[in-house]
Amino acid sequence: MKKTSLILLFFISFIHAQKLTSKEISLINQGDIRTALPIYQTTDVHQHTTLLNISAEIDPVDLNTAVLVQRMKEALLLTDGGVGIAAPQVGINRKVIWVQRFDKEGEPLEYFINPVITWKSELQNLGPEGDLSIPEFRNQFYRSMVIQLEYVDLKGQKHTEIVEGFTAVIFQHEIDHLFGILISDKKEKDKNDEYLKVDAYKRSDSMTR
Repeated sequence: MKKTSLILLFFISFIHAQKLTSKEISLINQGDIRTALPIYQTTDVHQHTTLLNISAEIDPVDLNTAVLVQRMKEALLLTDGGVGIAAPQVGINRKVIWVQRFDKEGEPLEYFINPVITWKSELQNLGPEGDLSIPEFRNQFYRSMVIQLEYVDLKGQKHTEIVEGFTAVIFQHEIDHLFGILISDKKEKDKNDEYLKVDAYKRSDSMTR
């Protein structure tokens, strides 16, 4: 009985931790579901702070989550060449991302809720990256060639898949955002690392995430 109570308490605590705050709900619902949320910029002190914060998990079946997902897509569609976006980039420190799937026919945009990279290949590639939240910034970065990913959809169903090449790069970039990691800071951290260079990039440095 005691063990059952502890499990129930843990489950309740987990659900509570996922609940959106009133401030987050207000921001998500400011405007129509078909309108884009503004993309935060590092040039604004308040917005930069939000971008540096670590994101929490989100309840996938909360109706506000569906609104956030849709409005993030609208924001990405309005960009010039953007191939991915993370919730912190629209002011919500929650684990939601959109990624353009260059590894699939038609190169569709797909959303991912509470994504986790469970494995990365030691083999890495070097290629250009930009960021929708960092104006006029481009640089070369190392990323794992292959990753294994776990995530849930808006129905709460769990998925696992292997992703390779340029699409894997986008996933790594967006998931970095969920941990408050910006590529403008990443370069300094990576400068002493050595990797085998592999040309796995499909697009030019005009691509931003």
